[in-house]
Amino acid sequence: SSQPVSQCMIPDDTICASMTQPEKLKEPSKLLSEIDIFIFDCDGVLWRGDFIIPGVPDVLDKLRADGKKLFFVTNNSTKSRAGYQSKFTSLGLNVQPEEIFSSSFAAAAYLEQTKFKDTGKKVYIIGEKGISEELDLVGVPWLGGEGDKDQSPNMGSGGRVEIDHNVGAVIVGFDRHINYYKLQYAQLCLNELPGCEFIATNLDRVTHLTDAQEWAGNGTMVGAVSGCTGREPTLVGKPAPLMIDYIAQKYGITDRSRICMVGDRLDTDIAFGRNNGLKTCLTLSGVTSEDELLDKVPRKKGTEGIQPEFYVDTICDFYGIRA
Repeated sequence: SSQPVSQCMIPDDTICASMTQPEKLKEPSKLLSEIDIFIFDCDGVLWRGDFIIPGVPDVLDKLRADGKKLFFVTNNSTKSRAGYQSKFTSLGLNVQPEEIFSSSFAAAAYLEQTKFKDTGKKVYIIGEKGISEELDLVGVPWLGGEGDKDQSPNMGSGGRVEIDHNVGAVIVGFDRHINYYKLQYAQLCLNELPGCEFIATNLDRVTHLTDAQEWAGNGTMVGAVSGCTGREPTLVGKPAPLMIDYIAQKYGITDRSRICMVGDRLDTDIAFGRNNGLKTCLTLSGVTSEDELLDKVPRKKGTEGIQPEFYVDTICDFYGIRA
């Protein structure tokens, strides 16, 4: 039978709903005095696409100067932690690799926790190099990924896709080169190989590839694989608890109420915080508008009832910085 998914799946009755209206942060010093650790989402919070949000470097410097510990937790799986560090550096942000947690890393950490390597099996990847780089670091063999971006199946008479029968898991991450070959390969692994696990880095519906518009996110790729297998994946990215559990265990954190999750998405960032005992702050610099947050316009599907404790225009409001 397939691996149970309950430890990473989000039930329908998530506990993130709150009837109180979120409060616009008017006294930043109150929040800062109650928080020791800030966890930031990246895209829509620190940057949009390849452009830093003005004032952000100052805010991070001030938080560090005030003795706050910072972590950066992203659902984007296209880069490894090392790849992310390069992006931080290119945008003028001084961040250490151990402060970065990506969903590509979370997938590798999940395989370590479940002792996947001991099975001697391989992983088939739908996704980009962030996943394969993280699997290399933990010594898990893989195939697919960027190597299959130009593959097309033989669909003539008798045509078939041959799969490696030693695949024990399929990881699906955001893939700008998704194609029919990859979907067929994943479908065969999950439908025909007993015990093959289906792992999703994240379920984000849309993503910010450019600052001009929203683009179809990894929910697209995961939905396609769910559609041909009838299976729901084990989720390792936000809002699943894996990354906060990992951070809390590694750094000996016991009081989660002194951690604040800061993000721009209700269904990933704020749900991640609320479900895992963190304080939450939504920033309006990404995908969520103030009208949507305050229910003046209809909520996006999946975000109904999810409320942060606080919200800000950008994280510059933590220090009243006007960039």
